[in-house]
Amino acid sequence: MQHSIGLDFGTTNTVATIINAKGEAEALHFNHANTAFDAFRSVLCFWQSFDEHDTARINSEAGPWAIDQFLELAGDCRFIQSFKTFAASSLFADTTIYARRYKFEDLLSIFLRRVRDHAGADFPKRVVVGRPVRFAGAAPDEALARARYEAALRVMGFEEIHHVYEPVAAAYFFAQRLTQDATILVADFGGGTSDFSVVRFTRGPKGLEYAPLAHSGVGVAGDAFDYRIIDQVVARAFGKGSEYMSWGKILPVPNGYFTKFSRWNELSVMPHSKDYRDLQQLEKTSLTPEKIRAFLNFLDSDAGYAMNRAVSAAKLLLSQAEEGVLSLHVAGVDIERRIKRAEFEKWIAPELEEIGAAVDRALAQANLGETAIDRVFLTGGSSFVPAVRAQFEARFGAEKIETGDQLVSIAYGLALIAQEEDVSRWAA
Repeated sequence: MQHSIGLDFGTTNTVATIINAKGEAEALHFNHANTAFDAFRSVLCFWQSFDEHDTARINSEAGPWAIDQFLELAGDCRFIQSFKTFAASSLFADTTIYARRYKFEDLLSIFLRRVRDHAGADFPKRVVVGRPVRFAGAAPDEALARARYEAALRVMGFEEIHHVYEPVAAAYFFAQRLTQDATILVADFGGGTSDFSVVRFTRGPKGLEYAPLAHSGVGVAGDAFDYRIIDQVVARAFGKGSEYMSWGKILPVPNGYFTKFSRWNELSVMPHSKDYRDLQQLEKTSLTPEKIRAFLNFLDSDAGYAMNRAVSAAKLLLSQAEEGVLSLHVAGVDIERRIKRAEFEKWIAPELEEIGAAVDRALAQANLGETAIDRVFLTGGSSFVPAVRAQFEARFGAEKIETGDQLVSIAYGLALIAQEEDVSRWAA
């Protein structure tokens, strides 16, 4: 059994790491449909089955196995994604699945149990878990998120739990390749948050010395980029910008429905919310009821995964070429829309501005200018977006920018930190 494990529980993917016999960080490996992978999709699927006595049982799966169940059951299940976004929300107490209530920590422990089972590994008693500098949400409660994490981890049998900022873990991983002292800015772009750390590394008689200079974060990242595509292309097919009749007056359909609709984590619980019931009433008074009905059909068919795939595919195309196509055929709506990269970059300009402001805060906290930063390490899925990289190249110079192992660098860093004599000096 391993002494400890590094755990990067992400909005989109989760990676767990150990130190192998060679003393190197290694991710737990998975195999699905004859495909090997290390980044485990952070999704859950719940469904009911009945025995010969007609007694109901609630089943659950995670990762690509959850997606298999969702597709096989044609939506006759409960599919949950991006649930990390609920971690620090005091507004999220629980969600009801087949008349049973599940708290955030219940969802996380079920998810981690499936990760462990599919890896075929025993978990040790010590875990170093990554956390964002700033959790997602309008008013994140960090103490609540920490308590929820720990409740789930203790259910899994972990007795010693350390929390480390995700960009600090990435910085530690990156620092292994340094040949001289350096001040590093690490930018970690996840699904729900973008986090930044300024760290000074020096090599002394005790090995790698670490001095944290600043941390900042903002609750926008890959999901926010996806939201812009949905908002600009998809939402109007479901009634955004349409009108309804109320007491003899023509009023606009509230945009709040579409803001929630465009966020994966809120979409997964929306069919069981007051908003869904409101939409049922709105259909009766809408001037374009077919659009509201399409929205309800979309929710009924749990088509979030189909939209997720379509939007992710379009975003990937836009990272590789000057133009991409959003192709979505679901709930009676057929969308084939060409999107130019320049158009996409205009849509995400507010998020890029927020990212730039978070970098400003980190530099100000460290009392450093751009020229004092020796290296910039970009990690996380959204670091592939050309406009994101261009922003850092413009500020710090292309020669300082480095990337690599974007999906696993945090988890590798967590495993390496777990080997330190004093893990607490790295802890958040």
